[in-house]
Amino acid sequence: MSELDIRDNRTAERLEAVEDGVTVGHIQYFVLEEPGRALVPVHTIVDPGHEGRGIGGSLAAELYAIAAREDVPVAPLCPYVVKWAARHPEDAPPADPALLEAAKAYVVAHPGRF
Repeated sequence: MSELDIRDNRTAERLEAVEDGVTVGHIQYFVLEEPGRALVPVHTIVDPGHEGRGIGGSLAAELYAIAAREDVPVAPLCPYVVKWAARHPEDAPPADPALLEAAKAYVVAHPGRF
């Protein structure tokens, strides 16, 4: 197994897991600006041939690490990230309910974007 490289492709709003130059998984996210800045993961996808290797968990861990470095919270809408955060409370502080509601409203107001 090759080394997994996690890359933040902010322009594409994707956190990508790259192995041997090939993207094998990603978290689609956006940056919420109002009522406060937050990273909002919407979907986590791992290519079927790469499932079961911890790639989704590595992506979620890096998303929270980026948020910590940038001093912004995470408001997860992605069910996988929500479950990962519940299993890793030391790395994933609880989301602010107001940010979660604003993130949900943003997704509803932008159909087809995610």
